[in-house]
Amino acid sequence: MSVLYAPRHALLAREAAAQARTPVPLPGFGPVAAADSTVIILAPTPAAFAEATGGRAPEWAGGVAIPSLRRIVIPAYPLPGVDRRQADAILRHELVHLALHERLPGAIPRWFDEGYAEVASGSWDSSEGWALRVAFLTGRAPPLDSLSIEWPSDEADARLAYLLSATAVDHLRRRTGERGFALLMRNWQASGSLESSIRTTFGMTSAQLEDEWGRDVRSRYGWLSLGASLGFVWALAVVLAMVAWIPRRMRNRARVAEMEKEYRMLPPPREDGLNVEYPLAFSDERD
Repeated sequence: MSVLYAPRHALLAREAAAQARTPVPLPGFGPVAAADSTVIILAPTPAAFAEATGGRAPEWAGGVAIPSLRRIVIPAYPLPGVDRRQADAILRHELVHLALHERLPGAIPRWFDEGYAEVASGSWDSSEGWALRVAFLTGRAPPLDSLSIEWPSDEADARLAYLLSATAVDHLRRRTGERGFALLMRNWQASGSLESSIRTTFGMTSAQLEDEWGRDVRSRYGWLSLGASLGFVWALAVVLAMVAWIPRRMRNRARVAEMEKEYRMLPPPREDGLNVEYPLAFSDERD
């Protein structure tokens, strides 16, 4: 394995090499480290990134894997909104791509390729379901009638495609457990086709699997699931409390201001020290 980098990124290169040599648990395969033929390019500038990827990657991409060349290209320059933990997950994501293509024959559907990399790299967890819930509520989620999820160029829409792909792979893992998922991978290796391995492993067609997955996603991340979410209940309680508290606080401030105004209108204390209550009462009666 080799890492290509600019001299100023020597520390980053050592960290990337160490991470690549650390085995990553791949669902269905077990722990896997980067192959010796892997080449990691730390692009020092956006122009270098575009050149190394052939200009095919969107400018917001955090990394690109090119399995045919056994190459990974990672921006070494800062990316907006990407911290150190996320950068490590990006490299793991791309390493998973190479490992998956080395172990599965033939073409790998885009949804499985990306969804598997999201799950195996640790980028996906159930907390990310909030983004899907918001997408369903606002009507931004793509249709779930097919696993052939398209990858839009817009960053926000592409992120939804990544999340949906991860839910599809997660559904396959939860459906029969890790042993069943490992059997799916072995059948895929033997048949060279995901469609054939789905039939052999689950006794169903990919169309039936798509219908099952669509129902699962709507059930777990659709708007009806919001009411069952403890986090949502607490968030709603906080919002309602704020709605009730703000007007009350405004009324209290107005009352305090009125009291201060009345206080300033009182006459000054008497110099003789007599205990006289203020304000003095006046009478219209005449002697």
